[in-house]
Amino acid sequence: MKKKKAMIICGGFIEVDFALETIKDAEPDCIIAADKGLEFLYQHKIVPDVIVGDFDSVSKKVLSHYVGEKTISIYQHDPKKESSDTELAIEAAMELKHKELLILGATGNRLDHFWGNVQSLKSAIDAGVEGIILDSKNKVRLLNRDFVLKKSESFGSYFSLFPLGGTVENVSLEGAKYPLKNESLTPWNSRFISNEIIDEELKITFDEGIVILMETKD
Repeated sequence: MKKKKAMIICGGFIEVDFALETIKDAEPDCIIAADKGLEFLYQHKIVPDVIVGDFDSVSKKVLSHYVGEKTISIYQHDPKKESSDTELAIEAAMELKHKELLILGATGNRLDHFWGNVQSLKSAIDAGVEGIILDSKNKVRLLNRDFVLKKSESFGSYFSLFPLGGTVENVSLEGAKYPLKNESLTPWNSRFISNEIIDEELKITFDEGIVILMETKD
């Protein structure tokens, strides 16, 4: 049975051609605009299914264009909210029982926003939902169990691993240019950065914890 897929459009930097092609190829069951992400959808005449945020960074003209549309669910939050717009959009997607989340506009110039968006994926993976942050150069996801990535399905030439929340023990890599066996993935070294897949499959195994997998290209 096909998993329900949501596309979340955030307010960060969006590469227009890449984003439009990704939306077309993904064929999402639901498009969720997270605050300023609504501006992108408006500019390209894409109608969202859900709009989420405190709307402090989207123009009143754009917002009013969608208010009153019976096919659109609008979740307006207090500007003093304790969650980011991306986190609220992820929560909305999970409430609607989507099991795959593809997130655009979650990277860009603001590293604090990017890092907050990566951390927001934790609530999704805890609920058994796959969340992926994507732009033309990067694909970011969280892992909470052993993982196999086929080289033919990899996003870019390189991959890197980082821990989320603390050291992850007994990390092993098979099928990589730089294989590792039962190593500690810590927040304070760069040993797991910029590796490559050389076999047909990359196998990542580790003890309990959360691993950030970044697939990247130049």
